Amino acid sequence: MKLTGAAANGYFKTPDKSHTGLLIFGADPMRVAGKRQEVIAALVGPNGDEEMRLTRISGADLRKDSAMLNDAIKAQGFFPGHRVAFVEDATDGLAKVIDAALTDWQPGDAQVIVTAGQLTAKSALRKIFEGHGNAVSIGIYDDPPSRDEIEQTLRDAGLQTQSRDVMDQLFALASSLEPGDFRQTIEKVGLYKRDDTEPLSVADVIACAPQSAEVNVDDVLEVVATGQAEKLGPVLRDLYAQGVAPVTLCIGAMRHFRQLHTVASDPGGAAAGAGRLRPPVFGPRRDKIVRQASNWGRDRLERALTALTDTDLQMRSAGATPDRALMERALIRLAMMARR
Repeated sequence: MKLTGAAANGYFKTPDKSHTGLLIFGADPMRVAGKRQEVIAALVGPNGDEEMRLTRISGADLRKDSAMLNDAIKAQGFFPGHRVAFVEDATDGLAKVIDAALTDWQPGDAQVIVTAGQLTAKSALRKIFEGHGNAVSIGIYDDPPSRDEIEQTLRDAGLQTQSRDVMDQLFALASSLEPGDFRQTIEKVGLYKRDDTEPLSVADVIACAPQSAEVNVDDVLEVVATGQAEKLGPVLRDLYAQGVAPVTLCIGAMRHFRQLHTVASDPGGAAAGAGRLRPPVFGPRRDKIVRQASNWGRDRLERALTALTDTDLQMRSAGATPDRALMERALIRLAMMARR
Protein backbone atom coordinates (compact mmCIF):
# COMPACT_ATOMS: atom_id res chain seq x y z
CA MET A 1 0.00 0.00 0.00
CA LYS A 2 1.30 3.44 -0.96
CA LEU A 3 0.47 6.57 1.04
CA THR A 4 1.04 10.19 0.03
CA GLY A 5 0.19 13.72 1.18
CA ALA A 6 -1.97 14.20 4.26
CA ALA A 7 -2.55 10.45 4.62
CA ALA A 8 1.21 9.87 4.84
CA ASN A 9 1.74 12.67 7.38
CA GLY A 10 -1.12 11.35 9.46
CA TYR A 11 0.34 7.85 9.37
CA PHE A 12 3.66 9.02 10.82
CA LYS A 13 1.80 10.51 13.80
CA THR A 14 -0.56 7.57 14.37
CA PRO A 15 0.78 4.45 12.64
CA ASP A 16 -1.26 1.27 12.51
CA LYS A 17 0.40 -1.18 14.91
CA SER A 18 -1.25 -4.13 13.18
CA HIS A 19 0.64 -3.49 9.96
CA THR A 20 3.50 -5.81 9.03
CA GLY A 21 5.92 -3.10 7.98
CA LEU A 22 6.65 0.39 6.67
CA LEU A 23 9.11 1.56 4.01
CA ILE A 24 10.25 5.20 4.16
CA PHE A 25 12.40 6.35 1.26
CA GLY A 26 13.68 9.67 -0.12
CA ALA A 27 16.69 11.55 -1.46
CA ASP A 28 17.15 13.69 1.68
CA PRO A 29 18.53 11.53 4.55
CA MET A 30 17.59 14.18 7.13
CA ARG A 31 13.93 14.22 6.09
CA VAL A 32 13.77 10.43 6.03
CA ALA A 33 15.42 10.20 9.45
CA GLY A 34 13.01 12.74 10.91
CA LYS A 35 9.95 10.80 9.76
CA ARG A 36 11.49 7.52 10.88
CA GLN A 37 12.10 8.91 14.37
CA GLU A 38 8.54 10.20 14.54
CA VAL A 39 6.91 6.91 13.55
CA ILE A 40 9.12 4.73 15.76
CA ALA A 41 8.44 7.00 18.75
CA ALA A 42 4.71 6.62 18.07
CA LEU A 43 5.04 2.82 17.92
CA VAL A 44 7.30 2.00 20.90
CA GLY A 45 7.04 5.16 23.02
CA PRO A 46 9.85 7.09 24.71
CA ASN A 47 11.26 4.05 26.53
CA GLY A 48 11.22 1.58 23.66
CA ASP A 49 14.99 1.68 23.14
CA GLU A 50 15.78 1.32 26.86
CA GLU A 51 13.34 -1.57 27.19
CA MET A 52 14.95 -3.32 24.21
CA ARG A 53 11.74 -3.23 22.18
CA LEU A 54 13.61 -1.59 19.28
CA THR A 55 16.18 -3.53 17.28
CA ARG A 56 18.40 -1.56 14.89
CA ILE A 57 19.96 -3.29 11.89
CA SER A 58 22.12 -1.55 9.30
CA GLY A 59 21.75 -2.51 5.67
CA ALA A 60 25.43 -3.45 5.56
CA ASP A 61 25.06 -5.86 8.51
CA LEU A 62 21.94 -7.43 7.02
CA ARG A 63 23.81 -8.11 3.77
CA LYS A 64 26.41 -10.04 5.78
CA ASP A 65 23.86 -12.00 7.83
CA SER A 66 20.47 -12.36 6.15
CA ALA A 67 18.97 -14.06 9.23
CA MET A 68 19.33 -10.96 11.42
CA LEU A 69 16.00 -9.42 10.40
CA ASN A 70 13.92 -12.57 10.85
CA ASP A 71 15.59 -13.20 14.22
CA ALA A 72 14.76 -9.65 15.34
CA ILE A 73 11.16 -9.98 14.20
CA LYS A 74 10.61 -13.26 16.10
CA ALA A 75 12.63 -12.47 19.25
CA GLN A 76 10.64 -11.97 22.45
CA GLY A 77 11.81 -9.29 24.89
CA PHE A 78 11.70 -9.07 28.67
CA PHE A 79 9.44 -6.00 28.64
CA PRO A 80 5.83 -5.98 27.43
CA GLY A 81 4.80 -3.66 24.62
CA HIS A 82 4.97 -3.17 20.88
CA ARG A 83 8.28 -4.12 19.23
CA VAL A 84 10.01 -2.73 16.13
CA ALA A 85 12.77 -4.15 13.94
CA PHE A 86 14.37 -1.22 12.12
CA VAL A 87 16.52 -1.67 8.99
CA GLU A 88 18.51 1.45 8.05
CA ASP A 89 19.93 2.34 4.62
CA ALA A 90 18.38 -0.58 2.78
CA THR A 91 18.82 -1.04 -0.97
CA ASP A 92 17.16 -3.13 -3.65
CA GLY A 93 19.88 -5.73 -3.05
CA LEU A 94 18.12 -6.60 0.22
CA ALA A 95 14.71 -6.97 -1.41
CA LYS A 96 14.65 -10.79 -1.26
CA VAL A 97 15.72 -10.88 2.39
CA ILE A 98 13.12 -8.31 3.43
CA ASP A 99 10.43 -9.94 1.30
CA ALA A 100 11.05 -13.30 2.98
CA ALA A 101 10.86 -11.70 6.43
CA LEU A 102 7.57 -9.97 5.62
CA THR A 103 6.14 -13.18 4.19
CA ASP A 104 7.05 -15.08 7.39
CA TRP A 105 5.66 -12.33 9.64
CA GLN A 106 2.84 -13.26 12.04
CA PRO A 107 0.64 -11.13 14.35
CA GLY A 108 2.60 -10.49 17.54
CA ASP A 109 5.95 -10.28 15.73
CA ALA A 110 7.96 -7.06 15.72
CA GLN A 111 6.80 -4.49 13.18
CA VAL A 112 9.34 -3.91 10.40
CA ILE A 113 10.48 -0.35 9.62
CA VAL A 114 12.81 0.08 6.63
CA THR A 115 14.46 3.28 5.43
CA ALA A 116 16.14 3.79 2.06
CA GLY A 117 17.44 6.51 -0.23
CA GLN A 118 15.74 7.63 -3.44
CA LEU A 119 13.96 4.68 -5.10
CA THR A 120 12.52 4.58 -8.61
CA ALA A 121 9.01 3.40 -9.37
CA LYS A 122 10.51 0.09 -10.54
CA SER A 123 12.41 -0.43 -7.28
CA ALA A 124 12.16 -3.97 -5.92
CA LEU A 125 11.80 -2.64 -2.37
CA ARG A 126 8.93 -0.37 -3.33
CA LYS A 127 7.16 -3.17 -5.17
CA ILE A 128 7.36 -5.40 -2.09
CA PHE A 129 5.81 -2.87 0.29
CA GLU A 130 3.36 -1.30 -2.17
CA GLY A 131 2.13 -4.71 -3.30
CA HIS A 132 1.86 -6.14 0.21
CA GLY A 133 -1.65 -6.29 1.62
CA ASN A 134 -0.56 -5.29 5.13
CA ALA A 135 2.46 -3.04 4.59
CA VAL A 136 2.92 0.64 3.74
CA SER A 137 5.33 2.56 1.49
CA ILE A 138 5.84 6.33 1.84
CA GLY A 139 8.14 8.51 -0.25
CA ILE A 140 9.65 11.65 1.28
CA TYR A 141 10.21 14.34 -1.35
CA ASP A 142 12.09 17.61 -1.23
CA ASP A 143 9.06 19.89 -0.87
CA PRO A 144 8.38 22.51 1.83
CA PRO A 145 6.40 21.48 4.93
CA SER A 146 2.61 21.80 4.70
CA ARG A 147 0.58 24.08 6.93
CA ASP A 148 -0.39 21.11 9.11
CA GLU A 149 3.26 20.15 9.57
CA ILE A 150 4.23 23.71 10.50
CA GLU A 151 1.36 23.94 12.96
CA GLN A 152 2.40 20.62 14.53
CA THR A 153 5.98 21.90 14.87
CA LEU A 154 4.61 25.00 16.61
CA ARG A 155 2.56 22.86 19.01
CA ASP A 156 5.59 20.71 19.79
CA ALA A 157 7.41 23.91 20.79
CA GLY A 158 4.52 25.03 23.01
CA LEU A 159 3.18 27.59 20.54
CA GLN A 160 -0.22 27.96 18.93
CA THR A 161 -1.22 28.75 15.35
CA GLN A 162 -0.24 32.36 14.69
CA SER A 163 -1.49 35.35 12.71
CA ARG A 164 -1.40 35.28 8.93
CA ASP A 165 1.70 37.50 8.70
CA VAL A 166 3.60 35.28 11.11
CA MET A 167 2.49 32.10 9.34
CA ASP A 168 3.58 33.56 6.00
CA GLN A 169 7.00 34.26 7.51
CA LEU A 170 7.18 30.72 8.87
CA PHE A 171 6.24 29.30 5.46
CA ALA A 172 9.04 31.30 3.84
CA LEU A 173 11.47 30.14 6.51
CA ALA A 174 10.41 26.49 6.13
CA SER A 175 10.99 26.73 2.37
CA SER A 176 14.55 28.02 2.78
CA LEU A 177 15.82 25.86 5.67
CA GLU A 178 16.53 22.17 6.05
CA PRO A 179 13.85 20.36 8.11
CA GLY A 180 16.11 19.95 11.15
CA ASP A 181 17.20 23.60 11.03
CA PHE A 182 13.58 24.75 10.77
CA ARG A 183 12.54 22.61 13.73
CA GLN A 184 15.44 23.98 15.82
CA THR A 185 14.44 27.53 14.86
CA ILE A 186 10.86 26.95 16.05
CA GLU A 187 12.17 25.44 19.31
CA LYS A 188 14.28 28.57 19.73
CA VAL A 189 11.19 30.72 19.14
CA GLY A 190 9.33 28.71 21.80
CA LEU A 191 12.09 29.36 24.33
CA TYR A 192 12.26 33.02 23.29
CA LYS A 193 8.52 33.48 23.94
CA ARG A 194 8.33 31.48 27.17
CA ASP A 195 6.32 33.38 29.79
CA ASP A 196 5.79 36.18 27.25
CA THR A 197 2.10 37.09 26.96
CA GLU A 198 2.57 39.24 23.86
CA PRO A 199 1.54 37.65 20.53
CA LEU A 200 4.33 36.22 18.41
CA SER A 201 5.44 38.75 15.79
CA VAL A 202 7.31 38.58 12.51
CA ALA A 203 10.18 40.40 14.23
CA ASP A 204 10.35 37.62 16.84
CA VAL A 205 10.63 34.97 14.12
CA ILE A 206 13.32 36.93 12.25
CA ALA A 207 15.27 37.43 15.50
CA CYS A 208 15.38 33.67 16.08
CA ALA A 209 15.99 32.60 12.47
CA PRO A 210 19.48 31.87 11.11
CA GLN A 211 21.04 35.08 9.86
CA SER A 212 21.36 33.81 6.30
CA ALA A 213 19.71 30.73 4.86
CA GLU A 214 21.72 29.22 2.04
CA VAL A 215 20.48 29.84 -1.48
CA ASN A 216 21.37 27.52 -4.35
CA VAL A 217 21.18 27.79 -8.13
CA ASP A 218 17.85 25.91 -8.18
CA ASP A 219 16.30 28.58 -5.94
CA VAL A 220 17.29 31.29 -8.43
CA LEU A 221 16.00 29.28 -11.39
CA GLU A 222 12.66 28.69 -9.64
CA VAL A 223 12.28 32.47 -9.24
CA VAL A 224 13.16 33.05 -12.90
CA ALA A 225 11.08 30.25 -14.42
CA THR A 226 7.98 31.30 -12.48
CA GLY A 227 8.31 34.97 -13.43
CA GLN A 228 9.03 36.36 -9.94
CA ALA A 229 11.29 39.13 -11.16
CA GLU A 230 10.83 41.18 -7.98
CA LYS A 231 12.50 38.41 -5.92
CA LEU A 232 15.49 38.00 -8.21
CA GLY A 233 17.72 40.68 -6.66
CA PRO A 234 17.74 39.29 -3.08
CA VAL A 235 18.28 35.65 -4.08
CA LEU A 236 21.08 36.60 -6.48
CA ARG A 237 22.76 38.64 -3.77
CA ASP A 238 22.62 35.69 -1.35
CA LEU A 239 23.86 33.28 -4.02
CA TYR A 240 26.85 35.42 -4.95
CA ALA A 241 27.63 35.95 -1.26
CA GLN A 242 28.14 32.18 -1.04
CA GLY A 243 30.83 32.36 -3.72
CA VAL A 244 28.85 31.08 -6.73
CA ALA A 245 30.21 32.55 -9.96
CA PRO A 246 27.92 34.05 -12.66
CA VAL A 247 29.31 31.54 -15.18
CA THR A 248 28.28 28.67 -12.90
CA LEU A 249 24.78 30.16 -12.63
CA CYS A 250 24.61 30.53 -16.41
CA ILE A 251 25.59 26.89 -16.95
CA GLY A 252 22.95 25.79 -14.45
CA ALA A 253 20.31 27.96 -16.13
CA MET A 254 21.13 26.55 -19.58
CA ARG A 255 20.92 23.00 -18.24
CA HIS A 256 17.54 23.70 -16.61
CA PHE A 257 16.00 25.38 -19.65
CA ARG A 258 17.33 22.63 -21.96
CA GLN A 259 15.55 20.13 -19.72
CA LEU A 260 12.33 22.14 -19.90
CA HIS A 261 12.71 22.36 -23.69
CA THR A 262 13.10 18.59 -23.94
CA VAL A 263 9.96 18.07 -21.87
CA ALA A 264 7.94 20.69 -23.78
CA SER A 265 9.00 19.22 -27.14
CA ASP A 266 7.76 15.71 -26.42
CA PRO A 267 4.96 14.68 -28.85
CA GLY A 268 3.06 13.08 -25.98
CA GLY A 269 2.95 16.27 -23.94
CA ALA A 270 4.91 17.65 -20.99
CA ALA A 271 3.92 14.84 -18.60
CA ALA A 272 5.15 12.20 -21.05
CA GLY A 273 8.33 14.19 -21.68
CA ALA A 274 9.09 14.40 -17.95
CA GLY A 275 8.64 10.65 -17.72
CA ARG A 276 11.35 10.14 -20.34
CA LEU A 277 13.99 12.32 -18.66
CA ARG A 278 17.29 10.63 -17.79
CA PRO A 279 18.21 10.53 -15.02
CA PRO A 280 14.55 10.26 -13.99
CA VAL A 281 12.89 12.82 -11.73
CA PHE A 282 10.17 12.09 -9.19
CA GLY A 283 7.58 13.64 -6.92
CA PRO A 284 7.15 17.42 -6.56
CA ARG A 285 10.28 18.12 -8.65
CA ARG A 286 8.77 16.25 -11.58
CA ASP A 287 5.47 18.12 -11.13
CA LYS A 288 7.38 21.41 -11.09
CA ILE A 289 9.20 20.59 -14.32
CA VAL A 290 5.94 19.61 -16.04
CA ARG A 291 4.26 22.81 -14.87
CA GLN A 292 7.11 25.07 -15.96
CA ALA A 293 7.50 23.37 -19.35
CA SER A 294 3.76 23.65 -19.99
CA ASN A 295 3.67 27.33 -19.00
CA TRP A 296 6.67 28.28 -21.13
CA GLY A 297 6.02 26.22 -24.24
CA ARG A 298 8.63 25.11 -26.75
CA ASP A 299 8.93 28.40 -28.67
CA ARG A 300 9.56 30.61 -25.64
CA LEU A 301 12.01 28.05 -24.24
CA GLU A 302 13.96 28.21 -27.49
CA ARG A 303 14.16 32.00 -27.16
CA ALA A 304 15.26 31.60 -23.55
CA LEU A 305 18.05 29.22 -24.55
CA THR A 306 19.19 31.64 -27.26
CA ALA A 307 19.36 34.46 -24.70
CA LEU A 308 21.34 32.32 -22.25
CA THR A 309 23.74 31.17 -24.98
CA ASP A 310 24.38 34.79 -26.00
CA THR A 311 24.98 35.73 -22.35
CA ASP A 312 27.40 32.83 -21.89
CA LEU A 313 29.38 33.92 -24.97
CA GLN A 314 29.50 37.53 -23.76
CA MET A 315 30.79 36.49 -20.33
CA ARG A 316 33.50 34.35 -21.91
CA SER A 317 34.64 37.17 -24.19
CA ALA A 318 36.94 40.00 -23.16
CA GLY A 319 34.19 42.59 -22.84
CA ALA A 320 34.02 45.47 -20.38
CA THR A 321 30.59 44.60 -18.93
CA PRO A 322 30.80 42.83 -15.52
CA ASP A 323 29.65 39.21 -15.57
CA ARG A 324 27.18 39.74 -12.73
CA ALA A 325 25.46 42.57 -14.60
CA LEU A 326 25.22 40.49 -17.78
CA MET A 327 23.78 37.51 -15.91
CA GLU A 328 21.29 39.56 -13.91
CA ARG A 329 20.04 41.33 -17.04
CA ALA A 330 19.52 38.00 -18.81
CA LEU A 331 17.65 36.51 -15.84
CA ILE A 332 15.40 39.56 -15.50
CA ARG A 333 14.50 39.28 -19.19
CA LEU A 334 13.69 35.58 -18.73
CA ALA A 335 11.58 36.29 -15.64
CA MET A 336 9.64 38.93 -17.56
CA MET A 337 9.27 36.53 -20.49
CA ALA A 338 7.70 33.95 -18.14
CA ARG A 339 4.87 36.38 -17.38
CA ARG A 340 3.73 36.76 -20.99
